[in-house]
Amino acid sequence: MSCAVIFGGSGFIGVFFAKQLLASGRAEKIYLYDREQVANKPFPYRTKLVQDDARIIEINGDVRQSITWQPEECIALTVNFAAIHREPGHEDFEYYETNLLGAENVCAWAERVGCNDIVFTSSISPYGPSEQQKTEQSLPVPVTAYGGSKLVAEKIHQVWLAADKAQRHLVIVRPGVVFGPGEGGNVSRLIKAVINRYFFYMGNRDTRKAGTYVKELCYAIEWVLQRQKERSEHFTLFNMSMNPGPSIQEYVQTVCKVAGVKRNVLAIPYPVMLGCAYAIEVVARPLGIKHPFSPVRIRKLVRSNDIHPGYLVDNGYVYRFNLESAFADWKNDCPAEWK
Repeated sequence: MSCAVIFGGSGFIGVFFAKQLLASGRAEKIYLYDREQVANKPFPYRTKLVQDDARIIEINGDVRQSITWQPEECIALTVNFAAIHREPGHEDFEYYETNLLGAENVCAWAERVGCNDIVFTSSISPYGPSEQQKTEQSLPVPVTAYGGSKLVAEKIHQVWLAADKAQRHLVIVRPGVVFGPGEGGNVSRLIKAVINRYFFYMGNRDTRKAGTYVKELCYAIEWVLQRQKERSEHFTLFNMSMNPGPSIQEYVQTVCKVAGVKRNVLAIPYPVMLGCAYAIEVVARPLGIKHPFSPVRIRKLVRSNDIHPGYLVDNGYVYRFNLESAFADWKNDCPAEWK
């Protein structure tokens, strides 16, 4: 039986990739190794995807610790999605603790069980913020602990590959913001803000934000895996985003179109919006109140992440979704998240 193990598998991307591997026949059984099972996370759609399929088995474990668990079956594919990634939300050391130790422990586990194929999800964060378009050949200049930890984690996986270049295969994907059913992240917040009339432009209508639908990401990873095998290649690093990455205004207009609403989105000067965010934070943080107006998120909204998926474009990958069809598919799968 062909099996795969997805570390960090009970998270957003892991659940969808498990379903993709099973649907394509690449794996007949999937283990999701994670600190927390999907039933304990506040996303019922994701929970249902796992609980409705007996071929998906959850294993409780922490990648920050040495991984002693080992399945009886031979593992054909190891996938490392385990990460601390939300910004803001963590201290700097937490990003390095999870992302570096996780990379080391997953690679050591793959070597111990004799698995020669690894997929690792990095991020576009290693590129750092810039108004210039970035390709896979651009020099990474991370400016956050998350971006720095992801770049080092990439190198840890490459060291694993270098130990046996003749037999091992490694795919590293650098995705932009990944969105879809059960995401609960930036794009989910944007949708709710637009629909509920508390989203405002801040001189950022044309700011580009690299992003990809979670199902498209899964299709692309598997496409790269297959192409790598067919061409007898051993290492692939690729950017994952729609091409081109949509602007903030395009995101907003598409939300309105798919949701079937009309919104006249007001523009507020960025300094005013940032000042309000700091004021809210001063009150909310001591009281433990969660809110969508974090100064970190406000600053991110005016910075472009213009990432070009050069590898996919140059090698003829055919996209299955554009922004509108991705949002429509999301709304069809999980309409509760579009209210």
